[in-house]
Formats: sequence, structure tokens, C-alpha cells
Amino acid sequence: MGKPSIFITRRLPAEVVEPYQDQLDIEMWPEEDEAVDRETLLAEAGRVDGLVTMLTDQVDEELLAAGNSLGIVANMAVGYDNVDVKAAENMGTAITNTPDVLTETTADLTFSLLMAAARRIVEAGNYIKEDAWNHWSPLLLAGTDVHHKTIGIVGMGRIGEAVARRAKGFQMDILYHNRSRKEDVEDEIGARYISFDELLEKADYVVSLAPLTNETRHMFNAEAFRKMKDTAIFINASRGALMDEKALEKALRDEQIAGAGLDVFEEEPIRAGHPLVSMPGVVCLPHIGSATKETRYKMMRLCLDNVVRYFEEKPLLSPVSR
Repeated sequence: MGKPSIFITRRLPAEVVEPYQDQLDIEMWPEEDEAVDRETLLAEAGRVDGLVTMLTDQVDEELLAAGNSLGIVANMAVGYDNVDVKAAENMGTAITNTPDVLTETTADLTFSLLMAAARRIVEAGNYIKEDAWNHWSPLLLAGTDVHHKTIGIVGMGRIGEAVARRAKGFQMDILYHNRSRKEDVEDEIGARYISFDELLEKADYVVSLAPLTNETRHMFNAEAFRKMKDTAIFINASRGALMDEKALEKALRDEQIAGAGLDVFEEEPIRAGHPLVSMPGVVCLPHIGSATKETRYKMMRLCLDNVVRYFEEKPLLSPVSR
């Protein structure tokens, strides 16, 4: 019997892939920065025993049904809203994701984004690049403090907890809202559990880290932004569809809130002409939450380890469905 065949939907570094060549027959989409086209993905799904997918690949019922021998889909992301998990379960296809390995890295980026928006760091860097710094003045590019302010974290999963630990170091008052209360986090970090509406009203920084579900889609809408302080800054480092971008634009334009730091958007990638990019007080990043070399390599290896373990009939390391 030959080695199980898999298709990886982006080109990964040879140093990551080569150690698995003895166990797997591996083919990859040749591009690193360009997504595999749907026609090719469907054809490969019908041919191979396993897929390693990215969060930009739609793993839906059509794709799963195309795979006559498709046993596993290893999704290189924590979130799996791009995967029809119910359809996979019905068809007996295992789904895995990559939690834990990116927690601290994504928390670093989230808190960096908060600080960049608060202290106008990107704007200040561009100020020099544009050769606009001609003199000093008392309120030149004055931002707002982070220390001793109130952070409200919506979604107290692993990344939320890691962000809270960073906030504690800045002596912030830590509020959170989650599907369930986490008393261990309250005891360890001093976070306080409150309702979503109360969090919106009290937080100086509202940080979106919830998973994307039918219930959380557009949870940050016009009503939510109206409840926030006019000095508040909104941070989204989870999924773009948690926010209504049109409502956010209006809230910023009408000065209902003071600013935003965004690593994710409803439709990605966005272009330079996107309205939020040029709005004052807004920092936009190209979905780089887990983008360090160390962490992305760990995510790649976790996907491939899950695939190997599946075909060796060993317990999966990070199963979403079995």
C-alpha cells in the first residue's frame, strides 16, 4: 500500500514539508501569496486522502463531497468558520485546527494594535516619512494613555486570557464578557465578568476576540458602538464579520468612538481605497495576528502532525471533529 496522498493549498517552506515526505505523498499549490483556485481545489479534493487548508479556503459540503477518499482536512487556523463542520461529521471527514500554538503571538499583536491605536504610532511614523515634522508642539500627535485605563475583552478564550495578562502588566482594570464565566481567570488576573452592554459602556478599549458564529456575527453593530464611550477605541483581532464595518465607519465619522485597531475585515483582502484605511484614529493591518515565523512554522507542523496521526490511526492532537 502506498503512502497517503495529501494536497496543501499554499506553498509551505521546504524545511517544514520535507521531514514528512517519508510518511506522506505531498503535493502543494505552487504559490505562497495566491490562493488556490476553486476548480483546482475541488479536483485535488477528489484525488487525495487528505487536505491541509488555509482559513481563506472554503471547506464546504461541495468540497467534502468531491473527496471520494478524503479522510482528513487539517485547517491552518484556530478558527474554523471556513469549514462546514456538520457536513464533515456527516461524511466522516476528520477536521483539525491549530489552537494553543498561536495564543501568545496573537495576544502580542492584539495588545500591540491597541497601543498603536492609542498612541497614534503608525500615524506618527508616517508623519516623519511625509517630512511633516517641522517643529515640536505640546500636543503634537497626542494620543491617549493605556496604563490604568479599562480594557473590556469580549471572548475570554486562550487569546483573551493572554491579552488580559498583558493588560494586568499595564495596571489596567480588566473587564470581560464570555459565553461562560471563568472564575479561575478572575482569581489569577483580577478580571471582572460583566454583561456585554455594561462592558461597552465602561471600557476605554473594547477588544473583540470572540469566535465567529451565527450568534456573534455583527455583534459589534450600530447599537453596540452607540453604547461605547466617545473616547473609546475598538480593537478587532478575531474575525472581521464580528463587526458591521459600515456601522463602524459611521461611528468613527460621527465621533461616537475615538478610534479603532483592526487586523481583520469582513471581506479580505481590503484595498488602499477601503474607507477605514484613511480614517483618522484607525490602524489597519493585513490579518497578521499569528504572523511570526516561529508560530506559523508551529501551525504548519501541527497540521502535518495531525495528518500523519490520522493515517496512523492515532489520536489527533487538535480535533474539531473526528
